[in-house]
This record gives sequence, C-alpha cells and structure tokens, in this order.
Amino acid sequence: MEHNALTHKIIGAAMEVHKRLGNGFQEVIYQRALSIEMNLQSIAHEREKEMPLMYKGYDVGTRRVDFFVEEQIMVEIKAVINLEDVHLAQAKNYLEAYKMETGLLINFGAKSLQFKRIFNKIS
Repeated sequence: MEHNALTHKIIGAAMEVHKRLGNGFQEVIYQRALSIEMNLQSIAHEREKEMPLMYKGYDVGTRRVDFFVEEQIMVEIKAVINLEDVHLAQAKNYLEAYKMETGLLINFGAKSLQFKRIFNKIS
C-alpha cells in the first residue's frame, strides 16, 4: 500500500480510538486500543518493536518504537496536552536511526486528536 494511503488508514484508526476514549488516559491505554483498532481494520502492525540503535557501527542501546505498520511506517504515540518540538525531534530521530522514510506522531492527550506526518530522506 502507498505510504499516503496507509498513513490515512492509521490516522483514521487513531481517530476512532480518540472518539471512543477521549483524552485523559495514559499512553499505554491508547497504545493497546490502537493496536486493537488496527487489528479490526486489518492493518498489519508490530507493537513495541525493540530496535537496536547504532553509532558509527557500535551498538549504543535499544529503543522500543510504539508501532511499525506494514513494515513501512513508524508510529510514535503520545498522551500529552500539546505536542512540543521535543516530541517531533524524537520521532524524526527514530526515522533516521531506523532508516525509515515515513512516520506518524500521534497525540491522544489533547481534546482533539493531533497528528503529524514525518518524512526522512533516505540517501
């Protein structure tokens, strides 16, 4: 599936979760609910996939990404009142570290669902 169509489907699933739960829960609740919703909508995904982080060929630790969707899109979720630059920077860093082209940053903590598409130029 094309990245734009897939991000649209993921955002739609997130909107359904936000519509049903509203804001005010912990991030893990939204993560579990989004996983259920993506299953219901037949969106293939891996939740909390642990990935190694490398620096100049050396392993410097690991990071669990909230979702990898259809092995194409990285999804990072938050449950904060407003997304801030630090959240966007974190998501961009993950895209670069994992050599992914497209990602989504989704925030369930605001009164209305917030989301940002993030792009990484792969060279």
